[in-house]
Amino acid sequence: MAAPDLETKDRITCHVLDTTTGAPARNLRVKLELTSSTPSPQQPNTQPAAAAAATTTTPPAVFESQTDDDGRIRTWLPYSSPTSSGEVPVYTLGDVLGGGTSVWTLRFDSAGYFGGADKTFYPEVGVTFSVRAGERYHVPLLLAPYGYSTYRGS
Repeated sequence: MAAPDLETKDRITCHVLDTTTGAPARNLRVKLELTSSTPSPQQPNTQPAAAAAATTTTPPAVFESQTDDDGRIRTWLPYSSPTSSGEVPVYTLGDVLGGGTSVWTLRFDSAGYFGGADKTFYPEVGVTFSVRAGERYHVPLLLAPYGYSTYRGS
């Protein structure tokens, strides 16, 4: 199978393998959250104070997806709570990444994947990492009910 075009994938992707079965972890829910960000030195904040204050009311940068049949997430959708109403936010991961350095957290719903919190020692696996402008990040996760491992992939 040919590798997907880099333009069709988001800059942050992940791949989950279930080490108990030796197969991709299909249909695993994953949330991607912006933890913090620092503007790049080339892009100083030139907004007036009123505009800067207005940006604090924008929705948080939270995305979600579900692993495909190969255990991969290539694109993210804006997170929408099951209890929220209204329109789906219209922004992409590319809109949020911008310049500078940012810190992101991937949250893997391992309890949902393994069939309940009583089926795994880690009901959620959190992986926090730094992102620099212009780079792509692939975060593989090797997952089992009682352990996990991760690294920066390529």
